Amino acid sequence: MKHKEHFRTAVYQTPFHPRTSALNTLNEWHRWKDYTTADAYFDEALEYAAIRNACAVFDLTPMTKHRIAGTDALPFLNRLITRDVAKIKPGKVGYCVWCNDDGKVIDDGTVFHLREGAYRLCSQERQLEWLSRSAHGFDVSIVEDTHDVAALALQGPTSCAVLKAVGCVGVERLAPFGITYFPFAGGELMVSRTGFTGDLGYELWVEPSQALELWDVLFEKGALHGIRPMGTHALEVARIEAGFIQAQVDFLPADQAIHLDRTRSPFELDLGRLVDFSKPNFNGRRALLEEQRRGSRYRLVRLDVEGNKPARSSYIYDAHRNGNVVGTVTSAEWSPSAKSNIALASLNMPWGRPGDELWAEIYYQRELKWSRVMARCRVVEGVFFDPPRRRATPAGDF
Repeated sequence: MKHKEHFRTAVYQTPFHPRTSALNTLNEWHRWKDYTTADAYFDEALEYAAIRNACAVFDLTPMTKHRIAGTDALPFLNRLITRDVAKIKPGKVGYCVWCNDDGKVIDDGTVFHLREGAYRLCSQERQLEWLSRSAHGFDVSIVEDTHDVAALALQGPTSCAVLKAVGCVGVERLAPFGITYFPFAGGELMVSRTGFTGDLGYELWVEPSQALELWDVLFEKGALHGIRPMGTHALEVARIEAGFIQAQVDFLPADQAIHLDRTRSPFELDLGRLVDFSKPNFNGRRALLEEQRRGSRYRLVRLDVEGNKPARSSYIYDAHRNGNVVGTVTSAEWSPSAKSNIALASLNMPWGRPGDELWAEIYYQRELKWSRVMARCRVVEGVFFDPPRRRATPAGDF
């Protein structure tokens, strides 16, 4: 069992920063882990429009990455993750969650099966300490390689056309959650058909020394395809439309919670599909079997909220049973694609069934005065935005 951790230094700029800083005319930034990340570059609405109508680039470098390899890499990951990692073949990516012994979600993320016996686990939160503690008895090497990999998300209907123009021959045949490799700048460009927008899109992975060359060729070849940079504000709208959850926003990681009622299980996050009880053992299996038997405490739902004021941090009330608070909104935005006010919400069971009449309590400020409105909510089955091009293989030049 071998582990390696980067020495934490005051590194606050990604390898793409010389380009992102020059383009960020709004000068809007926030700190994401060790890095400075752009919130918006020139216009949040136009950046979002590029995601849905052309293509947009997001600097993904700060996302936490762990390289896991060795003889026991597969059994180690299968012990920690609720889904069957053996089904994620080399050259594939799997969305997954991992839980504590009580069956509550520590984090969600993606497992990249890079090559035979070599994996990369990508997540919102740092997991090296938890991975290291869990590795006792396994022949694995665990390296946090966040700072060793530069990454971009290229998302939108013209993203495939841009990659073909760059020279990624045959990339249109890459299926969703697939991985492929191309020679680039004297090294290698890894392309995965993954993303956080719910649209046709790819994630691009290179060594930091190749970062600026990758950025430049994308924007040179993508100029005729409407390529734009995008910040976290535009990405937030897209990910809510796609129904994607985010740690620290839609759920509190179980290893950080003080109050147990703030934690959530995979079933309570609408991720029961990621729990595979055919595996003999994994963290939280016994507790999740018991929850399946007795029922869950909460339900994650998608809501269509009347009006045009986002229901951020709103309480949800039941309209028929004495107007009691039955849950809270975790994420909310106005959806330009759905032309609707949308939200993700965690509701107490049994509320949240299609047809339930619910109300959101929305506070908003206008002319230095706070106002309160009650807005009717409708539970939406499925996600708010799910275009066929997201799964189309081969990918077209939409």
